Amino acid sequence: MSAPLLRLLDRIETLGNRLPPPAWLFVWLCGMVAVASWLLALTGWSVTWPDGSRTVSAVNLISADGLRRVLTESVTNFTGFAPVGSVLVAMLGLGLAERSGLLGAALAALVRASRGHGLPTLVAFAGVLSSIAMDAGYVVVIPLAGLLFQRAGLPPLAGIACAFAAVSGGFSANLLIGPVDALLAGIATEAVRTLHPEAEVAVTANYYFMAVSVFVVTALVTLVNRWLILPRFADGARPDHGSDASDDSDRLHPRAGLAVLAWTVLVTGFVLAALLPADGFLRGDDGSVAKSPLIQGVVVLVALYAGIAGLLYGRVSGRWTRSSDAISALEETLRTLAGYLVLMFFAAQFIAWFQWSQIGQLVAISGAAGLRELALAPVTLLLLFVLFTVGLDLLIGSASAKWALMAPVFIPMFLLAGIPAEATLAAYRVGDSVANIITPLMPYFAMVVAFAQRFEPKAGIGTLMALMLPYSLVLLLGWGGLLALWLVLGWPLGPG
Repeated sequence: MSAPLLRLLDRIETLGNRLPPPAWLFVWLCGMVAVASWLLALTGWSVTWPDGSRTVSAVNLISADGLRRVLTESVTNFTGFAPVGSVLVAMLGLGLAERSGLLGAALAALVRASRGHGLPTLVAFAGVLSSIAMDAGYVVVIPLAGLLFQRAGLPPLAGIACAFAAVSGGFSANLLIGPVDALLAGIATEAVRTLHPEAEVAVTANYYFMAVSVFVVTALVTLVNRWLILPRFADGARPDHGSDASDDSDRLHPRAGLAVLAWTVLVTGFVLAALLPADGFLRGDDGSVAKSPLIQGVVVLVALYAGIAGLLYGRVSGRWTRSSDAISALEETLRTLAGYLVLMFFAAQFIAWFQWSQIGQLVAISGAAGLRELALAPVTLLLLFVLFTVGLDLLIGSASAKWALMAPVFIPMFLLAGIPAEATLAAYRVGDSVANIITPLMPYFAMVVAFAQRFEPKAGIGTLMALMLPYSLVLLLGWGGLLALWLVLGWPLGPG
């Protein structure tokens, strides 16, 4: 990495870390949103939804109604915040696997097998594919990547950054059709029907492009990790004790390993038996996998699998001899999450207040109206649409919320300009993905900061932003370039 770029990233990290601790930052942001909502409400700023169905105005949070809402909904803001419940459930199972010695031994075996050289590619590929289970990659892949890099004698923060870039920066890419495809295609279909009532955007509309994108995103994330991120830690990598192949404490216990293998085969057989038949009970009501209980409950499945595997390994290996040992392991796991829960409480309040104020919708609709007035070539227009989506992603983290706002504007407009809805959808997915990793408004951003602090207590928002900025820029250029090439060559984005 060049010296000027290193200095720039170090400067970004320094400035970012001068911000208050993440929990305090979200407290301050809540106050800023409240004041902004009051000022915008005084100005009477309002915009009309693209379909003309309703008018959006700023909602004053410093009012009797706003204060009542804060008092009555703060608890549910926290308990209903997506990263809270899923992380707690997953970490209970993974905590048993970690404290039984299973996770450390398995990671050490993987490190020995790869010898460290293939770890970034392995983590990136797994992270990209994790979107098939919606948000499970944030909960499972990112913290495990930190441990995996640590075991290999590589900086754990580099592992977390690599996984975060793949999981969130490559969120739309996958080799399988999943719930993300169904969600976004459904919204696109509703937008298309404003012009063509019988039209439909298929769930597979972008499959060819997104399948190829898996390998492009994996390669880009790997290259950034190797050439831009790891050099920043050149003097900081410290081999974990477990990275020594001669350390018997990190060797898989033979009989315990066989017990876990048997459990793995049993779980795999159960899932396949419940999923492969057309009427399998783990399929959705319509027989699909995308909306199935398996996908919706993947975090619980991971927790159960990892927890029981940890119990088996701990008992058979002799590490746990009393029933209370497992309970103690669960308690220790939850103790490590105390700081995370404090952070999530204030992050949840900020996200809720921002939504209540409707500031995000006001900015989104106003910006869309300005972009709509441009008259440009289709590919140029779509690339500008990617950039517009990137900018909007800095304000609204939810992919479905942004798309629900943008699709009714851009899909009909682009259709009239000769741009198919499938191309608009593909451009949106690229822009939405690449900016996720640099915006603190993304709900899981604070969670990733908390994961980083488990390895580096002084890590803050600036640390993560400095690590993720190179990924975001390279993904924007590389993935955006792939989209432009695809469109120029006229290749089909998906079947049909």
